[in-house]
Amino acid sequence: MRILLAEDERSLSRAVVALLEKNNYSADAVYDGAEALEYLAAENYDAVILDIMMPKMDGLTVLRKLRERGSHVPVLMLTAKSEVEDKVAGLDTGANDYLTKPFATAELLARIRAMTRTQNT
Repeated sequence: MRILLAEDERSLSRAVVALLEKNNYSADAVYDGAEALEYLAAENYDAVILDIMMPKMDGLTVLRKLRERGSHVPVLMLTAKSEVEDKVAGLDTGANDYLTKPFATAELLARIRAMTRTQNT
């Protein structure tokens, strides 16, 4: 299963990619929203993990543009923005799930499995 991770904090990005690969996922990492949108246009992913606060283009804009293109790829927002209004905005924009930082790695993996479950059946 291929996952695109869009996270501008490089140390966190490396840690998440290592976690995903250890759990038999293939992961590509990008560090800004514009690059995420380019990868999503050029490649086929089974899931996307998006930070909200990124340079060049924020994660909500990436998500909005992705959904406008008609993409139904599952998207998990992974962000420090933890207010209820932020969660509602992410989910209403088209995210399948929303997880706030800091997070437990077991929960991240469980949420990825849950949001991609329908693709595997």
